Amino acid sequence: MKYQVTKTYGHNLGLSACFRQHRTDTHCKFLHGYALSFKLTFEASTLDNRNWVVGFGDLKPVKKFLEDTFDHKTVVAADDPCMGTFQNMRDAGVIDMIVLPSVGCESFAKLVYNKVASILLELDQVNDVKLLSVECREHEGNSAIYIGDENAEHKGKCYSRSCPPDPQ
Repeated sequence: MKYQVTKTYGHNLGLSACFRQHRTDTHCKFLHGYALSFKLTFEASTLDNRNWVVGFGDLKPVKKFLEDTFDHKTVVAADDPCMGTFQNMRDAGVIDMIVLPSVGCESFAKLVYNKVASILLELDQVNDVKLLSVECREHEGNSAIYIGDENAEHKGKCYSRSCPPDPQ
């Protein structure tokens, strides 16, 4: 038997991020923005001493990370050929710029997955909670889900003291 829970940081949170995909010839090459939302899915075969998979209140660092990264930010890919223009706008106080290795829902979902996984490692969990996936949604029509692969650092990793040792 397993339990799954989800934590959603919805569009109403106001994670209004502006970005562009400079690697395309479509209209997505232009700056555009969304009030992003994120859905985290956790799983455990046992519940903690509060009878929870994970305490949602324990995830306050996740909300802070999302706000610091996406709330009224212009997110720019590190290899964007217009980086100088973005830096000039930042220096002029026109944008609050965040530089990431890549942009888009797929990249944002992976970034948040890795951050949440590292936050879980810092929690004092007493059950076998696992982060299964992160979904990043632009709007009701478009989303991307990052699950990771078998070789990913956090894929299927148990984040508590009660986990069996990793087979070597």
